[in-house]
Amino acid sequence: MSDELTNENNEFASYMPKEEASNVNDTTENTLSTPEGNFGFERKNEDLMWVAQKVNNVRQELGKYVIGQHEMVELLIAGIFSNGHILLEGAPGVAKTLSSKVLSKALDIDFSRIQFTPDLMPSDVIGTTVFSMKDSTFSFKKGPIFSNIVLIDEINRAPAKTQAALFEVMEERQITYDGNTYAMSFPFLVIATQNPIDQEGTYNLPEAQLDRFIFKIKLDYPELEQEIEILHRYKNNIKSAGLDEIKPVFTATEIKKIQDVIEEIIIEDHLISYIANIIHKTRSHGKIHLGGSPRASLSILRSAKSIAGIRGRDFVTPEDIQFVAPHVLNHRIVLTPEAEMEGLTTEDVILEIVQTVEVPR
Repeated sequence: MSDELTNENNEFASYMPKEEASNVNDTTENTLSTPEGNFGFERKNEDLMWVAQKVNNVRQELGKYVIGQHEMVELLIAGIFSNGHILLEGAPGVAKTLSSKVLSKALDIDFSRIQFTPDLMPSDVIGTTVFSMKDSTFSFKKGPIFSNIVLIDEINRAPAKTQAALFEVMEERQITYDGNTYAMSFPFLVIATQNPIDQEGTYNLPEAQLDRFIFKIKLDYPELEQEIEILHRYKNNIKSAGLDEIKPVFTATEIKKIQDVIEEIIIEDHLISYIANIIHKTRSHGKIHLGGSPRASLSILRSAKSIAGIRGRDFVTPEDIQFVAPHVLNHRIVLTPEAEMEGLTTEDVILEIVQTVEVPR
C-alpha cells in the first residue's frame, strides 16, 4: 500500500516545479509515517494529496486542447478554489474562450455563455418578468447569469448599464429584481474575456467592477516551439475543436470540500503583515494614483493559500504571495499621468513594489 501511494504521488508531482514536487513527496513520507494517534495531521496530508491529484487531472484535461499557458491554468484553478471571478485579457486567438470552455467541461457543474454586445440589455443577463396569459400573473424568468460557471465573452463591449448588472451578483452572489432576491447556486464563478487592443465599440470597465475580479490574467502569444506543437496537433483537423473528450474532474460537492481544505492552510502572522505592507505601499507610491483596497489584501491572502494547496503544501510561503500579487493587483491600481507618460506599466510598478518590500524570513 505504501509503494502504491508513493508511485501515485510521484505521477502528479512530475507536473509541478521541482521544489514543489519534492515538498509533495516529503508530505507523502510524513503521511505514511504519522503515528496513529495524530489522525488530524495524517488526514490533512491525505486531503492535500487528493487535491494535488485532482489538480493534475484538470491539467491533463486542459492539456488536450490548450498548449502552453501553464501559469494561466494554475491561476484559473486557484480562482475556483479561492471562490473568485477571473478576467482574461489577450489578443484574439490566444485561447481565452477555449480555455474557459475546457475548464467548464472539466467541472461537473452547469455552464452558460453570454456574448456581450453594445445592444445587450441588463434584462438579457439577469432575467426579466414575463406575463402569463393563462393565470394573469407575472413571474420572474431567470437569465443566463443563473449558472455555476458563466463565461462572459468580450465583457468590455457592453455599455455601462449592462456592466452594472454584474455588480451585485459578482460580489454578493445574488440578484435583486423587483424587490425580490434570488440567490445563486454554489459554486458561482464568472470568467470574463476582453481584447486589449480593439478600441472601437468598447467600453472600459469601471474600477469598482474590476475590483470584483480576483485575477486579471494577461495572455501572451505562445513560444515558437508551442506554436509548432499546436500546428502538429491540428494538422489533420480542419473542423472546430470538439470538447467531447473532456472528462469531468470536479463536482460541486468536491469543490466545496477543496475550499474547506484551503481554508485550513496555515498562513503565519508575519506573512499577513507582508501582504499588508505590499498593499500599503501601493497607496503611498509616488507613481500610483489609486492603490489597492482591502479587497485586494484579502484576494492575495485567499489566492496564496489556494496556490499553496495546489502545490501540495499546508502552509503559505512568501513565494506564493509574490506569485499571485501581480495578477491580483494589475487591474486594481491606477498609475499617475506622469508615470504613464514615462511609458511605465502597472506590472513594472508592482514588480518594483514586490522587490522593495522586505521579505519576512
